[in-house]
Amino acid sequence: MSSLPPEILARRDRSKVWFETLQQRIIAALERLEDEASGDLYPGAPGRFELRPWTRETGVGGGIGGHLRGRLIEKAGIHTSAALAKFSPEMAATMPGADKDPSYVSASISLIIHPVSPRVPTVHMNTRFLSTAESWFGGGADLTPMLAVQRTQEAPETVLFHAAMKAACDPFDPEWYAKYKAWCDEYFYLPHRQEMRGIGGIFYDRHNSGDFDKDFAFTQAVGEAFLDVYPKIVRAHMGEPWTQAERAEQLVRRGRYVEFNLLYDRGTMFGLKAGGNIETILSSMPPMVAWT
Repeated sequence: MSSLPPEILARRDRSKVWFETLQQRIIAALERLEDEASGDLYPGAPGRFELRPWTRETGVGGGIGGHLRGRLIEKAGIHTSAALAKFSPEMAATMPGADKDPSYVSASISLIIHPVSPRVPTVHMNTRFLSTAESWFGGGADLTPMLAVQRTQEAPETVLFHAAMKAACDPFDPEWYAKYKAWCDEYFYLPHRQEMRGIGGIFYDRHNSGDFDKDFAFTQAVGEAFLDVYPKIVRAHMGEPWTQAERAEQLVRRGRYVEFNLLYDRGTMFGLKAGGNIETILSSMPPMVAWT
């Protein structure tokens, strides 16, 4: 089906294996947090992920959707996908290297975690490999504290999260963190609200230094950094009680998530236009939300 060279297919396969392995490791880490959560704040049995394989309706490929409704994590989606397909003429016009041949391969992991506690930040992370006649990586991670008091540059969560992302970038290029942090601040911005979605992180797209192994290692480092830092942030706040006023503030802030993902998020648009799985694409939507 594809006219892409074998080495591109091999790179996609390497990326796919990594993303699926990372998915299992993150699932295990979140289920450990579910086990640790107990008492009056988190009654009931610890949640467990349900894995739902799916197959693409166009092209070849599919993925594994990981879905959790737990006692600590109100809703989480951790999904992997891979594809061998062709872009539509509309999408090919926007993709480097697809103007001559619309064939492409891709592999990705994406996740969103909405905790029960308004004191535990929501988080998003995704990384992906995509290749037409040209290849690149994209992705990043950003943190969204629900309470205004936590959405400052001095808040411990902000400092810890950004330190983790910087540590992922610096071994590869000391200029990448500042570049990708600024890109994240610009990307996760709601123009109609004139505010950022959260406290940022890093965001990169069409990342191709000319060295596949280096770029793949960088994308792996971003995944490892997320896996290390987010459970630390959860454990720092999961035992704190919260008020109904804080819960109400959380539900309103979740509305910003809905607005961004449906109005501006390129990943959501890409998935829907490329024949992705609607259930996994829209699993980023919070389970409960409010607008004032």
